[in-house]
Amino acid sequence: MPSILHTAESRGHANHGWLDSHHTFSFANYYNPDRMNFGVLRVLNDDIVSEAKGFGTHPHNNMEIISIPLEGDLQHRDSMGNSAIIKQGDVQVMSAGTGIQHSEYNKNPDKPVKFLQIWMFPNKQDVEPRYDQISLKDIERKNVFYQILSPNKQDQGVWVHQDAWFHLGDFDTGSLETYTIKKKNNGVYIFVLDGEVIINNQSLGKRDGYGIWEIDGFILESKKRSKVLTMEVPMVLS
Repeated sequence: MPSILHTAESRGHANHGWLDSHHTFSFANYYNPDRMNFGVLRVLNDDIVSEAKGFGTHPHNNMEIISIPLEGDLQHRDSMGNSAIIKQGDVQVMSAGTGIQHSEYNKNPDKPVKFLQIWMFPNKQDVEPRYDQISLKDIERKNVFYQILSPNKQDQGVWVHQDAWFHLGDFDTGSLETYTIKKKNNGVYIFVLDGEVIINNQSLGKRDGYGIWEIDGFILESKKRSKVLTMEVPMVLS
């Protein structure tokens, strides 16, 4: 079973004053030829945006972009006419397709906002741009992986133009959970939001990342109260 470990402290780091960002994969001024992507997973940024600050209007195209707020409120505006606030317990997705422009700002004047910014290569080029966001409060469950993203419009969570499945898990100490691969030849990148878990005898702590492939699934053991994000993705760009 091939695997790759990215410890929290080994990530790229950029502090721009208003933005404190850790990069799992090469991004902006952080370049590591051994960390360009995990399959179609291209960007995993762990961002902290200062009070009332944010990203000004900027373009994207032909990328699936997912934002998962961890703390605070993030104000979103885009060239499709969407204006929305995403907060902890939400997930947002954009299919940039033929091209969009958007901005993201910390809505709060008195506290930072923390969120994950995730990019995936799509399996279809030049699609019509699309935006969606949902609350997870009605689907979140304890001590199991619950789905927040898939390729299917009818499934639980948001959907993307890619054969990818994302799950979140909130595990008590001592919990055991089995994850089964949804599509043959996909790999899974596991990102520990908090706590400590063991997967295939590999111990993982807060903000560690662990990619595995050529598997049918894996078993997670929670050594303490833990929150985990799994990102199952194709390992070959289509």
